[in-house]
Amino acid sequence: MIKIGLISDTHNYLDPQVLEYFEDRDEIWHAGDFGTIEIAEQLKEVAPLVGVYGNIDGQDIRQQYPLHQRFKREGIDIWMTHIGGIPGRYCIPIRKEMEENPPEVFICGHSHILKVARDQVLSKMLYINPGAAGKQGFQEYRTIIRFEIDAGKIHNMEVINLGRLGGGNE
Repeated sequence: MIKIGLISDTHNYLDPQVLEYFEDRDEIWHAGDFGTIEIAEQLKEVAPLVGVYGNIDGQDIRQQYPLHQRFKREGIDIWMTHIGGIPGRYCIPIRKEMEENPPEVFICGHSHILKVARDQVLSKMLYINPGAAGKQGFQEYRTIIRFEIDAGKIHNMEVINLGRLGGGNE
């Protein structure tokens, strides 16, 4: 079993709560738009970090984290990228690969919209966008996700609300 902390779109801000929520995780996955390499360094102090760069990330981040990560954990094929689209409307650069060789779990960020859903066409694929954890964007709440992977199955998925974008923890 492996415990995962999933985050995206920090945009130069890492809420101190994230470090607490992820302190028991075996790995942290960041789906892009770190904002600064310091955020990656802070996350790596908590657990090993798997990440992809996002559209706002500079060369320092792009040199360490690729555009796409395709990897396996506990028998599950996972694809993570920053700009991926949504189920049924994947971005043109990845659409062909998605149709011909879909992963079991597809993770992306960029939209700042929290969404966890089964793709209705690629029915074996789980789509996950953890929303945005940073202070920039239009989302109402800042969110992250925690879950566990054991023997080819995802368990105990939990969406964590870090508070309203403008402040307050309603």
